[in-house]
Amino acid sequence: MSASFLQRGGLWVVIQFMLMIAVIGLGVVLRGNDWGTSLPALGVALFGLGGVLGIAGVLVLGRNRTAFPQPRVDSQLIQHGIYARVRHPLYTAVMLLSLGWALVWQSWASLAIALAQIPFFVAKARREERWLGENFPDYADYAKRVPRFIPRFWQRS
Repeated sequence: MSASFLQRGGLWVVIQFMLMIAVIGLGVVLRGNDWGTSLPALGVALFGLGGVLGIAGVLVLGRNRTAFPQPRVDSQLIQHGIYARVRHPLYTAVMLLSLGWALVWQSWASLAIALAQIPFFVAKARREERWLGENFPDYADYAKRVPRFIPRFWQRS
């Protein structure tokens, strides 16, 4: 891995990719069938909500989107659309999609990895927010107004 890749947060990207592949693969390979219908139905709802959040985040970010947690040099601080409600809708989307996938496939192993993504994304978001604060002077005010992952539920800072 190149220094530039690592400096931009490439290790976060690699770990995230591995976690996502693990959730998907373990769901299919180690699926269950004894959870009844309620949890898989909840999984479908979470998966759908995650998809909507992810699409909304991608559409609003536009050219500002990058796989890396370090913002692009030419990026702008986006505070409208879904970003007026949640600072990290793409991370929230991946968490919801992963939880939904695990529940649909009724996989304990997949669910364990999906739950392990939560502290990972908290740590990744904190790192990204340090970079955002360095690049955008008004980021601190934005972070005070808008919750990190889930409106009116998750911590604001």
